[in-house]
Amino acid sequence: MRLTDPVALAQALIRCPSVTPADEGAQAVLGEMLRPLGFRIEPLRFDAGGEPAIDNLFARLGDAAPNLAFAGHTDVVPPGDLDGWTAEPFAAEIRDGWLFGRGAADMKGDVACFVAAVARYLERHGNPKGSISFLITGDEEGPAINGTVELLRWAAAAGHRFDDCIVGEPTCVETLGDMAKIGRRGSLTATVEVFGRQGHVGYPHRVDNAAHRLVALLHRLTTAPIDQGTEHFESSSLQVTTIDIGNPATNIAPGRARAVLNIRHNDSQTPESLKALIEAAIAATGGRIDVGYSEGAIAFLSPPGALADMLGLSVEAVTGQKPKLSTSGGTSDARFVQAYCPVIEFGLVGATIHQVDERVETGDLERLTLIYLDFLERYFGR
Repeated sequence: MRLTDPVALAQALIRCPSVTPADEGAQAVLGEMLRPLGFRIEPLRFDAGGEPAIDNLFARLGDAAPNLAFAGHTDVVPPGDLDGWTAEPFAAEIRDGWLFGRGAADMKGDVACFVAAVARYLERHGNPKGSISFLITGDEEGPAINGTVELLRWAAAAGHRFDDCIVGEPTCVETLGDMAKIGRRGSLTATVEVFGRQGHVGYPHRVDNAAHRLVALLHRLTTAPIDQGTEHFESSSLQVTTIDIGNPATNIAPGRARAVLNIRHNDSQTPESLKALIEAAIAATGGRIDVGYSEGAIAFLSPPGALADMLGLSVEAVTGQKPKLSTSGGTSDARFVQAYCPVIEFGLVGATIHQVDERVETGDLERLTLIYLDFLERYFGR
């Protein structure tokens, strides 16, 4: 395959059914793309924390600074309902100008575009005056324990330093070039369990209906805004994700009720401030209410600066539009990278990610390659 052809590279990666935590040869395929370009390849397998062992790949071209990193993942989510697919999920079929397959947009297509961009840069200019590194994990769609976080620790211990990083997540909303991500919201999950006294609904003076107090608690938590947002973040959002009472009878007032809620928060909040908010509502509700927490992603911001400006110029040069700098959506491995260097996320249109018939326009693969190439030329020189 031609290493300058992003469509062929994406097809080769998609044909590896690398559903987390399986690799199924995806990183070996990527290594065989990078090796002829002069990259030193380091396959790395981590198995910390009692989670499944994960294959990761580090590759570097050059030894000097500046060192530009590209971070991404070769793992994908399961294809789901196979009857709903009009193309086999791992066949990488091209039809009517679209490349179909699990991972086409999230994010094997993006990885392929960066490889193709590097190959074109080397054809035009030779090796850069600096270094290019690939940080590729097989655990982005999983628990994110044996993936990028461990890969970054390994790289730091091995003496690798990164000056800037692009994460190739599918950030665009409707058209290629409309959005880049400079941060992501944090996540806190709370499980609350309300205890009361079960009894016959006909004798309400003898019961303490746990469902009523759970409703009162959730009303307190959902009616007032947590905050008004910050310069680069929208307001924090609390969403109730499940309410469970498990009462099959219509004439019994329940003595126990449970709910789970998730808060996606901006950089004005911390897990501690959100826990205090929840516990104040619990105290105001009264009675016995137990709560447990699970801290997810951290909120982070990589402030707009030279990296975002340069990427914006490259996007505008190819697409005619400057990307909106956003912190919307879920989270990504950029939350780990930001502790090591400035980071920005930019990639394909994400309209079909994790869906049946995930797909990307083949023309967008070419255009994204041109954007990455233009960025490389601005970063290292033409």
